[in-house]
Amino acid sequence: MSRIKEFNLPDLGEGLTEGEILSWLVKVGDVIELNQPIVEVETAKAAVEIPAKWGGRIAAIHVEAGTTVEVGKPIVSIDTQPDAGDLPEPSAESLSAVEIAPEEGAIEPGMIGGPAPGGRTAVLVGYGPKTTTAKRRPRTGTSTASTTAAAETPPQPEVRPAAAPLEPQVPAGPPVATLPAADGDSQARVLAKPPVRKLARDMGIDLLTITGTGPAGSVTREDVHQAALARETTAAPAAPGPVPTAAAVFDASREQRIAVKGVRKLTAENMVASAFTAPHVTEFLTVDVTRSMKALDRLKRRPEFADLRISPLLLVAKAALLAIRRHPMVNSTWSGDTGEIVVKEYVNLGIAAATERGLIVPNVKDAGRLTLRELAEALNGLVQVAKSGRTPPSDMAGGTFSITNVGVFGVDTGTPILPPGESAILAFGAIKPTPWVHKGKIKIRQVTTLGLSFDHRIVDGELGSKFLRDIGRFLEDPEEALLAWT
Repeated sequence: MSRIKEFNLPDLGEGLTEGEILSWLVKVGDVIELNQPIVEVETAKAAVEIPAKWGGRIAAIHVEAGTTVEVGKPIVSIDTQPDAGDLPEPSAESLSAVEIAPEEGAIEPGMIGGPAPGGRTAVLVGYGPKTTTAKRRPRTGTSTASTTAAAETPPQPEVRPAAAPLEPQVPAGPPVATLPAADGDSQARVLAKPPVRKLARDMGIDLLTITGTGPAGSVTREDVHQAALARETTAAPAAPGPVPTAAAVFDASREQRIAVKGVRKLTAENMVASAFTAPHVTEFLTVDVTRSMKALDRLKRRPEFADLRISPLLLVAKAALLAIRRHPMVNSTWSGDTGEIVVKEYVNLGIAAATERGLIVPNVKDAGRLTLRELAEALNGLVQVAKSGRTPPSDMAGGTFSITNVGVFGVDTGTPILPPGESAILAFGAIKPTPWVHKGKIKIRQVTTLGLSFDHRIVDGELGSKFLRDIGRFLEDPEEALLAWT
């Protein structure tokens, strides 16, 4: 059995077919243990650390960080017997597959001067015998007879010294125009593209004074701008008068390109699918949450919540869960395959979280059965894991109803797009001191605005309005709602 084992990118579940190598946690030569995390991979769901399948020494790393790899492709080789000494030399059988160089004087097929497919001889383009006669279109105003005579002249064989070495081939780069010298002396010709030449002329820069950093020493736009900057910093103060300004540049040098992959790519695909599949309707409700904020302050002072960080989101989540109990049709999904509406008797409560890798919506499983304390713990853990970028794919699967807290960014509310498979999502806006009519008088109250988007195939206007109204009633007086609804 071979000591060297290749570790392939494993199937991380949820139908994922590829992942991006974010970073390696080991390097070649490191000794690792079984199940030790060796690489961090970002999938379309989240970033995860993958443990080693074997213990041993890292023999080779096949994929660099930043590369996207298909599931099942090898990413690292592990020597599973590092204490057994050096690896054995390759055997004769393993060498039999190695291609042997041709004997001296022999020319391999396809090489210059060697046989090519079809019995032809491979030659460099432009060399070798000519089999056709080149013809040119006659110039305007010239005699066609002279052209015909020239065409009928048999081609003369091209004579080249037998021992003349071929010039080394230079890799072709982007087309670069040459700038001829200003006079007829031996000044070197400057390589520059026409747009660069024009930019230099507009800015009054002599290309002969610039050392090019582009392909084959060509002068680039950046070189011209750097030369202009150097001239401005070293030039003496000019006499008063109009100062020429550099022409504005609108090209790739002032653009940034971000690859769409991983979480961001999946989010984009899901949002497009949802927006063009489910007919969205959004309703808004402005609510006086002054009593909710007072109840939250009392809750923070209770011993069982002393070690927890709780926020208004906890009360909004509880309000949504109780409203779903009163209106279970909101917690359902549309099945196009079977032509049915599937009403869920459990609530996997999703909380939208903005991360460095994009928007994710992990969910609290069976949140409707949790106590207020348990719900607070679950929300805290969910948010902390999401911010660290370690949310596992299982936490983002199976959501039934979601909340997006746009209020943390100071936004009043929004019209959120439904996560695929869900029939409703609630936007929770910022809580602000606002003039409000309270008991017949205008007072400063704590006010927020809720936005509910729902799938109009499942939730009609009446049901959506009643559901949103009940959430608002809870937040207006949570203590009374808890007594009356539970």
